[in-house]
Amino acid sequence: MADERLEGTVEYITFHNEENGFTVLELATQDELVTVVGTFPLISPGENLMLVGNYDTHHSFGRQFKAKACERKMPASAAAILRYLSAGGIKGIGPATAKKIVDKFGENSLQIIEKDPERLASIKGITVHKARQICDEFMRQFGMREVMLFLSQYSFTSDEALAVYKIFGAASVDRLKANPFYLCSDELGFDFERVDEMAAQLGFEHDFTFRIYAGIEYVLRHNLLNGHTCIPLDKLCALSSGLLEIENDRIASIIEYMTSSNRLFITEIEGREFAYLPHMYRAESYCARRVNELSKTSFKSSLNIEKEISKIEKTLKIEFQARQKEAISNALTRGIMVLTGGPGTGKTTTLNGIIRIFEKLEYNICLAAPTGRAAKRMSEVTGREAKTLHRLLEVEWGSNHRPVFMRNERNPLDCNIIIVDELSMVDIILFESLLSAMPRGCRLIMVGDSDQLPSVGAGNVLQDVIESGVVPVVELTEIFRQALESTIITNAHLIVKGEEPDLSHKDTDFFYLNRNDAVFGADTVADLFCRRLPEAYDFLSNGDIQVLCPSRKREMGTVNINNLIQQRINPPAINKREMKQHGCILREGDRVMQIKNNYDIMWEKDDGTDGSGVFNGDVGVLKMVDIKSDRIIVRYDDRDAYYTYEDAEQLELAYAVTVHKSQGSEFDCVILPVLDVPPQLRYRNLLYTAVTRAKKLLILVGSHEVVNQMVHNDKRTKRYTGLKMMISENRNDL
Repeated sequence: MADERLEGTVEYITFHNEENGFTVLELATQDELVTVVGTFPLISPGENLMLVGNYDTHHSFGRQFKAKACERKMPASAAAILRYLSAGGIKGIGPATAKKIVDKFGENSLQIIEKDPERLASIKGITVHKARQICDEFMRQFGMREVMLFLSQYSFTSDEALAVYKIFGAASVDRLKANPFYLCSDELGFDFERVDEMAAQLGFEHDFTFRIYAGIEYVLRHNLLNGHTCIPLDKLCALSSGLLEIENDRIASIIEYMTSSNRLFITEIEGREFAYLPHMYRAESYCARRVNELSKTSFKSSLNIEKEISKIEKTLKIEFQARQKEAISNALTRGIMVLTGGPGTGKTTTLNGIIRIFEKLEYNICLAAPTGRAAKRMSEVTGREAKTLHRLLEVEWGSNHRPVFMRNERNPLDCNIIIVDELSMVDIILFESLLSAMPRGCRLIMVGDSDQLPSVGAGNVLQDVIESGVVPVVELTEIFRQALESTIITNAHLIVKGEEPDLSHKDTDFFYLNRNDAVFGADTVADLFCRRLPEAYDFLSNGDIQVLCPSRKREMGTVNINNLIQQRINPPAINKREMKQHGCILREGDRVMQIKNNYDIMWEKDDGTDGSGVFNGDVGVLKMVDIKSDRIIVRYDDRDAYYTYEDAEQLELAYAVTVHKSQGSEFDCVILPVLDVPPQLRYRNLLYTAVTRAKKLLILVGSHEVVNQMVHNDKRTKRYTGLKMMISENRNDL
């Protein structure tokens, strides 16, 4: 849809959020009064606006114009200036003072405030000091407008301009005119290619040094999104040369200078040089050092371990296997250990045995997991409180829009034992934060399944720690007799061994429905979710059943299947308000997922306790949509989270989610489409991860051939990391 232009004068402001600038206003054009929604920091009635955006018809509020960019002009006539100053936008000027100023200076009032504020002191009630304060406030607002006007020329939105202004203040325009690549910095993180286009329009040379710096750093940052903490130096040179269209020798010389000035770090891994961004190098180095420290720590137990294990066996009426006993012994005597194994191998039973003994010793134990769902599941299987790692580390939102953990080396956690489940989901930055918050003498027990998908963030922590050979690892491999009764579990173990699962059974918890047409297959998935499974098994569509797709795209990807399910289970209704996000409709009653960590979103529990923070992968139900009041409520388990319209851009439909987004979760029933899976996603640990998300029932819909292709493709997604090498090489340095 092509952008439209709209010009007019702000008549009045219906709603304005001081924190993020989100505004609903009425704009008087030549023909009509138009409702406009968008980001407008420091807006006041009387201002003239030139807007770029599109008209949209809201279900509840009717026709409105959604503004993407804004050019602002100060009011010119005396009447418009009076309205502007009377609105209270400038501190120190109310309606009475505004009238005095305009009566005296007329159309020159704003020019007087800006360039000759001392003349305001000639008005009764305004001192020279107050006149200067009025000037300072006006100039602050003018600086914000100047940034918005400057960046709007290069297709930056109002909220993006606000982010720039918050970092660089009144000097924003001067700094960006001198070096637009400041926009690519860590604080702002704008896409390099977008900024490069702006720089070209500003006349910067192709060989501009800061352009090359930004391009090289962009290549490294982009690869963080692919899970790499570092990339080979030769690959960095080649990728940067292609991106920047600069010869390799020039790139190499710039990288050499950036390394000497600590903008990059170079290290050798298995005979090949790798390049790091500084914060990634520091994270892996720190984690390697702390893991080595913990691996060299040992403890003597005051208890007879064998006797205590026997007591637990009698109490629980179980019999631990040899490796389970080894895990309990390691937990009691070692500073760090890994407990790993597939489904049905007894990880939970072992974990509960470890916790019981530590509780007998009256140790203070912290249980944690990377996501809210994983922490909730850990609480259910242990009977004890488990927190998300972010909550455990007491996350707060920093001034640079990044998480800051209140628990760190200066303010460590108050505990003797930390047990973290689903460690395969933990990226290197979160692992660094956890290790830095561990007090000296504290033990770390890491639980996870290394055959599952690695973390969404950069790093391959669990696999690297295991393969370093430094940390004690107990892998449980024997499947318990009860677990053997589940075809989900037996097929999961076949898959992880590279053997084809048994798809022939029709009376178990693992079903296969053959579909050779993607459109028919997607319709089958929607029908299973909305009708067949709820009728046959009493599953709740909005809670018990989850569709897990390998991909977002194609007929059997999350986007299309979410739309099909929404049409059937939550169609439009007069009593249901809705909003448009990411090209799709989110309607009251929809299941939604948070797709980014947001530490600012406030929530309140049913018991009245409140807090902040909603995290990537959290799933809830859209409870209320009220755009006019900038209030959207999402229900997450036992709490209501309060979103602004801007924050709600981080929500998407969640009847179907990707397998990657499902990590750490379990669902009573999983529907897994396996037909038009993109070739690059047809690999074993993705299929294994999806299968192991199901507790009671798993239904595969698609092609036997695709399933077998995934089973036989054991080529894991390659991740460049240095943690394994750093742990191994530093083991004798302490």
